[in-house]
Amino acid sequence: MKKIILASALVLASSTAFAAQNAPVTGGFNGPSSVSVSTVRSALDSADDAAVVLTGYITSSLGNEEYQFKDATGEIRIEIDNKDWNGIEATPETKLVIHGEVDKEWTETMIDVNSVQLAK
Repeated sequence: MKKIILASALVLASSTAFAAQNAPVTGGFNGPSSVSVSTVRSALDSADDAAVVLTGYITSSLGNEEYQFKDATGEIRIEIDNKDWNGIEATPETKLVIHGEVDKEWTETMIDVNSVQLAK
């Protein structure tokens, strides 16, 4: 009888751990941000690695995970790794919010995107 109870407890514990491991990630902070770079124009003038949250449109693909992005203040090249799309499919008419940081190159400033969301 003790073996049956022990076996049942082990099965229950392992199935609970498995369910927790495969559960979707939820939660997080939903509130104001201290990020002050919120336009393409301010991103172009910002320091390297400055955090940005931009709202606008991807106008074209440049290849190699790079895209042209625009908002009301200008255009900038962005890089979005395939894993950072979060399942979103976009066209030039899809308004997006991108989170990332400024990447100052020798001759160009671009945005390294960490996540993509649909604009509300």
